[in-house]
Amino acid sequence: MKLVIVESPAKAQTINKYLGNDYKVIASVGHVRDLPSKDGAVLPEDNFKMSWEMHKDKEKVVKEIISELKIADTLILATDPDREGEAISWHLKEILNSKKTIQDKPVQRVVFNEITKNAVLEAMKSPREINTELVEAYLARRALDHLIGFSISPILWRKLPGSKSAGRVQSVALKLICEREIEIEKFNIEEYWSIASVFTKDNKEDFTARLIFINNKKLAKMDIKNESEANLALDQINKSTFHITNIEKKRVKRNPLAPFTTSTLQQDASNKLGFGASRTMRIAQKLYEGINIGSETTGLITYMRTDGVQLSSQAIEELRNEISNRHGKSYIPDNPRVYKSKAANAQEAHEAIRPTDIARDPESISSYLDAEQFKLYDLIWKRTISSQMQSAELDETAADISSKDQSITFRANGSQVIFPGFFVYRDKEDDRLLPNLKEKEEVDLSKVESDQHFTQPPPRYTDASLIKKMEELGIGRPSTYASILQVLINRNYVEKEKGKHVPQERGRILTAFLNNFFGKYIEYDFTAELEKKLDTVSDGKLNYKKLLEEFWDNFKPHLDKMSNLERDKILEALENELTDLFFPKDDQKDNGQPNRTCPTCSNGTLGLELGKYGAFIGCSNYPECKFTKQIANNQNGDDSDANNTFMPENDGLLGIDPETGLNVLIKKGPYGIYIQLGEEKKPKRTSIPKLVEAKTIDLKKALAFLSLPRLIGKHPETEQDISAGIGRYGPYLKYDINFISIPADETVINIGLNHAVVLIGENSDKLGRVLGDHPDGNGKVLAKSGRFGPYVEYNKIRATLPKSFTLEDINLEQAIELIIAKAAKPPRFKKKTTPKTSKKSKKKK
Repeated sequence: MKLVIVESPAKAQTINKYLGNDYKVIASVGHVRDLPSKDGAVLPEDNFKMSWEMHKDKEKVVKEIISELKIADTLILATDPDREGEAISWHLKEILNSKKTIQDKPVQRVVFNEITKNAVLEAMKSPREINTELVEAYLARRALDHLIGFSISPILWRKLPGSKSAGRVQSVALKLICEREIEIEKFNIEEYWSIASVFTKDNKEDFTARLIFINNKKLAKMDIKNESEANLALDQINKSTFHITNIEKKRVKRNPLAPFTTSTLQQDASNKLGFGASRTMRIAQKLYEGINIGSETTGLITYMRTDGVQLSSQAIEELRNEISNRHGKSYIPDNPRVYKSKAANAQEAHEAIRPTDIARDPESISSYLDAEQFKLYDLIWKRTISSQMQSAELDETAADISSKDQSITFRANGSQVIFPGFFVYRDKEDDRLLPNLKEKEEVDLSKVESDQHFTQPPPRYTDASLIKKMEELGIGRPSTYASILQVLINRNYVEKEKGKHVPQERGRILTAFLNNFFGKYIEYDFTAELEKKLDTVSDGKLNYKKLLEEFWDNFKPHLDKMSNLERDKILEALENELTDLFFPKDDQKDNGQPNRTCPTCSNGTLGLELGKYGAFIGCSNYPECKFTKQIANNQNGDDSDANNTFMPENDGLLGIDPETGLNVLIKKGPYGIYIQLGEEKKPKRTSIPKLVEAKTIDLKKALAFLSLPRLIGKHPETEQDISAGIGRYGPYLKYDINFISIPADETVINIGLNHAVVLIGENSDKLGRVLGDHPDGNGKVLAKSGRFGPYVEYNKIRATLPKSFTLEDINLEQAIELIIAKAAKPPRFKKKTTPKTSKKSKKKK
């Protein structure tokens, strides 16, 4: 019997079926050991000796492997075909050797790029040794990550309370996000106007055009600066007659894109499907490990952690045959297309991501895939087949339409597909076609309009744009991007709002600290150069311990120096770099300088302070003056108030409610600032959102908060009421049975119907609904989205939806089955009951 070790239980089950009874396949379920999470796991002074610790939850797996190996005659290590897979195989061999379990039994390393019967059986015929260079590249990365993380992090804990850790690549990704936020804050918005028209030919064919010349001057984007200038131009245009002065036609080709790599798949899935990087990799992992498609479980795509864009010659041949069968030989280029990666430091060791069988189109297996799997497989299949197709050919046309005196010119652009080529698989888009125009013929001006615009700051990073930027800079590796972005969110350095990465106060302060005191080690070029050296280790051209020694010899003296940093120096550096964060423009004096006068004592100066849980603004007259103020987006739970300690004079009295005649008060309670109406036994109260400062609340605003929840209006499509309010978890919109979070600022009292409808639309994939009445007649069956995913509910019985269901496609009958099954299950935990003890008996004890 031969013992085969893979990583995933699903993969183990599938491969065991392929190999038969002469093999036993066991899953390691990822790494079985790692460096312990403590200082000293890597010892630079002892030739970078590394101490390994077995994961407690893997002890059972290792025991099973040892037990099975005793009766096996061969050990086959078949973990994933990348650096991490190689490392898992190496770790297992090291552990089994230390237990003297292997002895003289042969140990083979086998890799396959896809989980299909043919690929697995072929791989078993070509075993090899464990790749030492890949293992050393892994050891170098783990050692570097550990040395940087466990050297800088203790300094953070001592010098910068509230910060959790700093990672080698994670800190550089955070720097990108924070620098983009600074760009946005410093951006000056400018107004400009554009003018567009509709012309008609022969009173029947309309086409649009944009103004490019006026008064014989070519218009730049910002040339029409305001409405009055736009109106002058409109008056001049409306007085003119127009004819065609020039027509240009050009035949152009559009070439297909390369097949997917890990990062381009993550980018496209984010842009087109709205999937985050982690979600994309989770779905891709399942497609790779295998889906039961009727006859047997088989892998549908090749290995999804790769930065190679090339395909095997066999795959290309199959693609060309498939294209010919589906569309004809005219859709195949004369020679196969060859792609090269544009990403910095790309390693072309593996194929691009492709379907394992291109003849297996998405529609043919749609019944075996859930909604997410189908969408991602469809994306991969179309990208792969189009990558080897003929170019699309288009006629692009540009027509100039000028006034008789040539002082005004509009330009109309259009295109027409002559040969679609790979366009048969592009996203749907309408070609802008122009009518058959001739030079010198007259056209009628049907309509001309001006539009107001404002220059926009650079957008915040999405998963897609951040991954693209990191890849361009050569930072990190494709397999790590998803986990890096998730770590930033888990540590509250970054929040995701509508798919965009917004740096939080904690993350911005950490980046400012690293910029000032560890700047070299989070520079983009330094990180990219280190990645190049690590790849050189993978190629066997550089000894990994030499790399570690070179790094440590430079890093250690700097580390020792930073350990003695003075608190005042840190505060000064952070204030200088983040002035706009700590003292916003709204708080500036007339001369543009930050207003740092304490609003409570009037003679103290506001400055940055570091509390037990993070940073806050405090008064220099402390402890006589106890004014503190949270920093924007502060979510650390620090020793500043939930909003701030500002309170109005007259014991918090804001004024009198004109309707009830009751006092409106602002008060401070154990959970923060709140507003109260009247002072009877049970007065009406409401909390205020965390991003609303207490000092900004006047009587009008307080009454607006007290009026919550408020009806905004009816949804124009469904006629369902939409209301806004503040609940246990902050401000929300209520629509039907759904509660949709909105920003924790004044949005809840200002939001109008149009804005609310847009927010509801953006959350459409999470909207719950009433499925119908339960047959027993005691209530409605609901489908909802919760913190842990979608579920169905009836009379407080909640049943989580299996992955094969979505909120959109679950029906009443299916929901009732899930609820019945859930109700039949015994409770997971039983409440402990303790005998009641009287107060007297307690006192005696």
